[in-house]
Amino acid sequence: MSRKLPALNSDNQPFWQGGEQQTLLIHHCADCEQYFHPPAAICPRCNSAQVSPRAVSGHGHIVSFTINYQPWADDLEVPYVIAIIELDEQVGLRLVSNIVGCAPESVAINQRVVVHFVQFEDVWIPQFEVVS
Repeated sequence: MSRKLPALNSDNQPFWQGGEQQTLLIHHCADCEQYFHPPAAICPRCNSAQVSPRAVSGHGHIVSFTINYQPWADDLEVPYVIAIIELDEQVGLRLVSNIVGCAPESVAINQRVVVHFVQFEDVWIPQFEVVS
């Protein structure tokens, strides 16, 4: 499947390339001790510039999801799941990703998930699998 890949910059590069070491890197503020996503040069909570990527467990749960049946491109396999994942490290620390490795119809709110990376060129896309 072809994907539109993100333009890498100094802020987002650790997030998109941490998967090379099988590590999910999320920005963390040294001043207010909060994680945040998407990555940025300034903390959205306290406006501190003391931010850097930090490894997280890659474990979380599904907060919301949708199953897409629309083939937006000729090589896009449908159906697929788009989900909001809340990571275990912090309440409210969420990111949008895909749920893979299971039937889309078996996905449910609050299911436990773990990160899994798929490489496209120099980008490692974090996707999540349901933990049984």
